Amino acid sequence: MANVETVEGRGIPLLLDDIDTDRIIPARYLRCVTFDGLGEHAFEDDRNQNPNHPFDDPRYKGASILVAGRNFGCGSSREHAPQSLLRWGIHAVVAESFAEIFFGNCTSLGIPCVRVERAVLETLAESIKQNPKQTVVVNVRDLQVRFGEKKIPCEMSDNARQALVTGEFDSLSRLLEGVDDIQEKAAAIPYMSHFSDV
Repeated sequence: MANVETVEGRGIPLLLDDIDTDRIIPARYLRCVTFDGLGEHAFEDDRNQNPNHPFDDPRYKGASILVAGRNFGCGSSREHAPQSLLRWGIHAVVAESFAEIFFGNCTSLGIPCVRVERAVLETLAESIKQNPKQTVVVNVRDLQVRFGEKKIPCEMSDNARQALVTGEFDSLSRLLEGVDDIQEKAAAIPYMSHFSDV
């Protein structure tokens, strides 16, 4: 299991409120069988309507920390939204607040979502615009966002923080760690291994 204690990278500012999951990934992409290829469609409709959208701005190409506004990820509870962000290259989100289900879906993918006050978001977004190459650090362990000379406290629920820093967010890896116990239990269940003997 991989622990997520810090995420370090360049930022991409999208300081808008109430961005719902349909804007993050349009509904027509929900029919996919796998999540592969979803990244290229992140914010597709918004990007088509706005030629200056940050996700198309070459200054932010390769950025991995998204700076958003209030109630980010609201709307329907589609897992495709955080999946598309992850496949775009986003590995952490800093916002004023998050929709609860979106927050949980991000945590289960190992994407930390931390909350900071609006004034801090505005300062961070402006700093990124002025210097897109600067490094932003989201420290999950110490609940801190660093950029330039600034060190800003952030918030995250204790359960999500613990799951990320211990690697327990990765339920598949946790399951695979117990594969010997699973196989032993399966061998003891008649319909799993001795069906013909019954």
